[in-house]
Amino acid sequence: MMPADLAEALELWAQTEGVGLNESDVPDALTRFLARNPEHSRVARDGQRMVAAVLCGHDGRRGFLYHLAVAPEYRRHGLGKELVAQCLAALREAGIQKCNALVYCHNDGGRQFWEQMGFRVREELDFWQRTIA
Repeated sequence: MMPADLAEALELWAQTEGVGLNESDVPDALTRFLARNPEHSRVARDGQRMVAAVLCGHDGRRGFLYHLAVAPEYRRHGLGKELVAQCLAALREAGIQKCNALVYCHNDGGRQFWEQMGFRVREELDFWQRTIA
């Protein structure tokens, strides 16, 4: 994924049920994310059309996957699995040993996908967040 892909990725994410965008999902912030994590995020295209996208990065210790989305007519063909596999390989190459994916509790399809990918729910943790600005 390159900064030039962000407008199209944001459109795909906004149209995908279960993907939650917020005030930090703007081109400037996402461009900074891509610069901090070059060669990690992925897109898939069918010709000129973006049909899948995922943000991937790390903090030097843990990897994170955000906003995995596959256009409805391209699902169930292994595209999401392939993008995640590529992201995990990039993280492994960067020396990262663990990866987190954030999924809404009510997103049953997303939860099932991540479980099939070998991720597990961390029942002993709560996710806490604070707006800084």
